[in-house]
Amino acid sequence: MIPRYSRPQMAAIWAPENRFRIWFEIEAHACEAMAGLGIIPKAAAEAIWRGGKAAMAALAADPAGQVARIDAIERVTKHDVIAFTTWLGEFIGPESRFVHQGLTSSDVLDTTFAVQLSQAADLLIADVDLLMAALAKRAHEHKNTPTIGRSHGIHAEPTTFGVKLAGHYAAFARNRGRLVAGRAEIATCAISGAVGTFANIDPRIEAHVAGKLGLAIEAVSTQVIPRDRHAMFFATLAVVAASIENLATEIRHLQRTELREAEEFFSEGQKGSSAMPHKRNPVLTENLTGLARVVRSAVVPALEDVTLWHERDISHSSVERYIAPDATVTLDFALGRATSVVEQLLVYPERMQGNLDALGGLVFSQRVLLALTQKGMSREDAYAAVQRNAMEAWRGNASFLALCRADREIGQFLSDDELTALFDMRYHTKHVDTIFKRVFAP
Repeated sequence: MIPRYSRPQMAAIWAPENRFRIWFEIEAHACEAMAGLGIIPKAAAEAIWRGGKAAMAALAADPAGQVARIDAIERVTKHDVIAFTTWLGEFIGPESRFVHQGLTSSDVLDTTFAVQLSQAADLLIADVDLLMAALAKRAHEHKNTPTIGRSHGIHAEPTTFGVKLAGHYAAFARNRGRLVAGRAEIATCAISGAVGTFANIDPRIEAHVAGKLGLAIEAVSTQVIPRDRHAMFFATLAVVAASIENLATEIRHLQRTELREAEEFFSEGQKGSSAMPHKRNPVLTENLTGLARVVRSAVVPALEDVTLWHERDISHSSVERYIAPDATVTLDFALGRATSVVEQLLVYPERMQGNLDALGGLVFSQRVLLALTQKGMSREDAYAAVQRNAMEAWRGNASFLALCRADREIGQFLSDDELTALFDMRYHTKHVDTIFKRVFAP
């Protein structure tokens, strides 16, 4: 995690203090369930909760010191979970012998990972909600602001800037659903012991822990939770990141000097270039493009983690220690930045109109084509006649309307008034309300 691209809430999920707190809760809930089943004394479970809470209080009061203590133990044990339970035992006392009874390390590690990913997903879903709210507000603001639609980067036909933003809103609405599904996919608990057979731990203990942590029970956990779940989750993060990049790329293009239809907010005192004082660069959306690449880079390692040896190996472990914090923290930051960009986006309707008019009405060529075919002209002849005049207009020789009026072949089918009526912007925006109802309906 890079502090420059980290926000406190998401970063805290991956801090050692949060991980150790979850480890303790898993161990304590398991002991609680064992006491309920008569496997260990009830007094022991109570002592574990009491001593564990004291340990958590010490961890909260002095996180650096307590984490350093656990790390020091791990340098001897060469095992992170044993180092933790040893440290925990210092606060619990003799009853600590019941901690981790029948569990294997993966029970603690994988269930903790499920909790952390669930916490991260909750933040990401909230982030998407804020971005959707910003997109909805700006889309309605510019619902009827005409602009040119482009295909292949070339002028195509008119649309509105609101429709553009509505399309991005719809994408993030889909992404929200994907994140909800992804959260459910990874929110599973495994407390099944070595190789997942429950030989030394009752399945009812797993059910109890899962219920306390708000997780589902993993049907077959071998000795790990199956990594296809995690692959799906990280693939979902990548799709969300791709949607951010799509939005960012649109804004970057619109900010180009030749277009200047919209641009990032440029604050007082901001500098665009160390060499050229006139520069107003789309640095935030360029940054979002780069951050999206980082999030997407987690997908291939996550897919490769699906394949493990037999009931478990730890080839996935080092990978997940990197990609889980990096992908979630980076995406959280990117969603926050994207929301800010949309909220403060400077929009220039007059530039949009100017670009619409720049090619002398060429954007209405399809209307002329269709009108000619409806009047009886063959499609092939109509296309040739329209294209002939469109190419002249493209070269800047005259407006497209004037050229069509002067074309004798077209004049045989369409009067001047009929041609003029075809160059009406309202024709292209008549179904904007329909689009908005589809996108923003409750």
